[in-house]
Amino acid sequence: MHLLVNILSESWQLLLDAGVYILFGILIGGLLKVFLSPAYVAHHLGQGCYSSVFKAALFGIPLPLCSCGVLPAAAALKRQGANNGATTAFLISTPESGIDSISVSYALLDPIMTVTRPLAAFVSAIIAGCIENTFNPPRPQLAMAADLSCAVDGCCDGVDCPPAEHARHHSLLEKIRAGMRYAFGELWGDLAGWFFIGLLLAGLISALVPDDLITSYLGGGFVAMLLMLAFGIPLYICATASTPIAAAMILKGVSPGAALVFMLAGPATNMATISVLVGLLGRRATVVYLTCIGVTAVVFGLTLDWVYTINGISAKAMVGQAGELVPYPVQLVAALVILALSVKPMIAMIRRWFRKDANGSDSGCGCDGGCGSK
Repeated sequence: MHLLVNILSESWQLLLDAGVYILFGILIGGLLKVFLSPAYVAHHLGQGCYSSVFKAALFGIPLPLCSCGVLPAAAALKRQGANNGATTAFLISTPESGIDSISVSYALLDPIMTVTRPLAAFVSAIIAGCIENTFNPPRPQLAMAADLSCAVDGCCDGVDCPPAEHARHHSLLEKIRAGMRYAFGELWGDLAGWFFIGLLLAGLISALVPDDLITSYLGGGFVAMLLMLAFGIPLYICATASTPIAAAMILKGVSPGAALVFMLAGPATNMATISVLVGLLGRRATVVYLTCIGVTAVVFGLTLDWVYTINGISAKAMVGQAGELVPYPVQLVAALVILALSVKPMIAMIRRWFRKDANGSDSGCGCDGGCGSK
């Protein structure tokens, strides 16, 4: 019973930490649906094996979305015609970097790590996206089949209606309302079940892994990178919040390369993200996603340690007390809103499970059909 309470407590704390970012990501996804032309997405992120990956990776670098907040935005991009490789690249580059985390890195770490962090995110995103599209090439006929109809109320098909004419159909307020309806209805409905499954798994790991284990045996070298990778992949932490932790680790003797691995793997992966990715992209693409993040993080970590060593640079950073980025009342409200929004999709998911068991069939990812291909 005590273990169960700890798991639920850790899961609740993770929900508090992620709630605001998730709501922000859902809202971004809804606004992308309404304001980002499906034809533009299909053209730039749906066609071409490698150019679409490059654009998606570059587009994701400055966005301040964490590994959970990026999921709704990526789901919206995929629904509007983005291919698997571009979606994978966006899912990697976005949570590993961001304007906010870059500025915090400069303040708490140093210029070398500030530059290396987004560079590693961009490279890993490019590699993963290119591999995915190489083994699963985007098919132009599928990309062009993206829904081009009006995202507000379907007033036109987007084919016979000129953009200039359609721009006069709806006001800004109508578009925002439509985006919010889509974001907090259909979009979150496809992700909620997978997210909460992963959240419970993340709570289980957080409850069982000792706190002081993370800073043990991480002075540098390949083994230290692998250990940091093992710690970072299942845990939830956003890019901004990981920066002061990495700085504290460096002051305790952790190598800058190992700290970089933590800052890359932690924000880009966690159990909630992994469980959603299986439904969004499929199992093979999820394996590619995790492998590219892990290999690239370790390579950049070892290279960063080598750069510091040959140049005789001290890795110690100026570390200050990092206050809570989001006040607790705001966290609580966001968590409660997410729970309220998740009641209907969770009930629907449970009903699908019972129907599946009764019929002896398996529908695949378990979402409402909008999660993506296998």
